[in-house]
Amino acid sequence: MKKILTGSLLISLVLISCKNKAEEETTTEMLDDMKTVFIGTYTRMEGHVEGKAEGIYSLYQEPKSGSLRYGELVARITNPSFVKVSQDGKNLYAVSETGSREGEVGQIFAYSINEHYQLKELNKLSTKSGAPCQIAIDQSGNYVFVANYMGGVVMMYSREKDGSLKEHKQIQLENPEESHAHSVTVDEENEHIYIADLGNDKIWIFDFDANTGEINPNEQAFVELEKGAGPRHFTFSEDQDYAYSINELNSTITAFRRNDTGGLEVIQNISTLPEEFKGDNSAADIHLHPNGNFLYGSNRGDNSICAFKVGEEGKLSKIGVYPTHGKTPRNFAIAPEGNFLYAANQDSGGISIFKIDKDTGELRQELTNFEAKTPVCIEFVED
Repeated sequence: MKKILTGSLLISLVLISCKNKAEEETTTEMLDDMKTVFIGTYTRMEGHVEGKAEGIYSLYQEPKSGSLRYGELVARITNPSFVKVSQDGKNLYAVSETGSREGEVGQIFAYSINEHYQLKELNKLSTKSGAPCQIAIDQSGNYVFVANYMGGVVMMYSREKDGSLKEHKQIQLENPEESHAHSVTVDEENEHIYIADLGNDKIWIFDFDANTGEINPNEQAFVELEKGAGPRHFTFSEDQDYAYSINELNSTITAFRRNDTGGLEVIQNISTLPEEFKGDNSAADIHLHPNGNFLYGSNRGDNSICAFKVGEEGKLSKIGVYPTHGKTPRNFAIAPEGNFLYAANQDSGGISIFKIDKDTGELRQELTNFEAKTPVCIEFVED
């Protein structure tokens, strides 16, 4: 998509830019060279956060310098704590993370993205349980998954031609009173689905048929992690032979070897924290660098990004731990070119910007944290 700005949007951008003395004058030509980023936020007071934002925002990233510029509020929605753009760039999906209050269940919203990167709501559906916290899309782009933190419920939706959603299947995990499904991950082959269950300390494994939309338990069914680990988010190595879980409760990353049938074998547990850290911490997000050589995770408490080298046998060696100079870095994103990492500091507000050394994996925070209210999710739109 080419960014063609309306007059009102350009005026809005310039006015906001003038308020921020650190930013230069915004021009249409400059924006044409930038990448669009959507930001999910918290908008109201919850037990774990004091939401201060109004919904989903658009930003612009300058690929060479890594700097960010304000776009606009593109959707007013309660607690859009996770947003996901479809592979074809035509749609954005957002959870409304409600359900912490009596009688509430969460919702998923489907939006179309126009040529100005503005959103139009297509439809919204219940997630059938409380506190939906993550969205995944299968490799065909035909199915959308939502993990609900409450009740062990994972919802699967079919994606219609216009990008709207239709309820397809409900997956109920075992031990629902203790289960906390935190993420769904689909492998590159589009044959297996992995659900990180923080409450049960398990990664559930399912076989997936993208042609029919059928999901059935894998012959292994699950892999169990250390008691009290709390698996939260999950990703694969570049060759898909290994996988990694970042574990919220004991601040570790677990490395797995993956077999031909999709099963997992634990091969390593490694701390996300610096050796000298003694306080309380909960690990959050995990991402592989686009070159496949480095793995990164976020720490809430130590308030840092941890960096690891990915070895030939899938095992990790720590490169370093880098402070975000913000409070509670939750989700983070690596720019498509692999030059910059952006971390959303939920409680202090602001987005930390790191320059990535693509040869060593080291991080360097060159730029001042970008101002943003209770940001929790960062999603790039790839051209």
